[in-house]
Amino acid sequence: LGWKFYDADDYHSPENKKKMAEGIPLNDEDRIPWLCALHDILRREDSSRENAILACSALKKMYRRVLVSGASAIESNQPEQPGETAALKILFVHLDGPIDIIAGRLAKRRGHFMPPELLKSQFDTLEPPSVPERFITVSLEKSLPEIVLEIERAIFQG
Repeated sequence: LGWKFYDADDYHSPENKKKMAEGIPLNDEDRIPWLCALHDILRREDSSRENAILACSALKKMYRRVLVSGASAIESNQPEQPGETAALKILFVHLDGPIDIIAGRLAKRRGHFMPPELLKSQFDTLEPPSVPERFITVSLEKSLPEIVLEIERAIFQG
């Protein structure tokens, strides 16, 4: 697509990386500053009229709201309303698949601070996107070219 790509893992604090490397799941308090920093990156790209892709495990609805609206999403603590104008227009891509497929992929990953043992805690935390969030769900059981095509269609047709 020629868009800038950001991997949210690159923006975790040293403390968060250390915690995960020790097999300790992050909590909301750990994640909120990280999500606010990611929102700032996306806002900067948006204000420059640039499109960007962010790979991020925004597991909870609140986390996705922080990506869209920044710290104000936490402060207001109000449920999102249908038709509400979001600070940023973000299409969330929920890559969905069985835990065993994801675990197999994680086991092949080398040099990453998050051990595969934390996968279950991520599944336990996961709140899949739902209306009125702007999202698509794509199965990880499809081939990579099929996944990419489905995402591109959603971007350009939505």
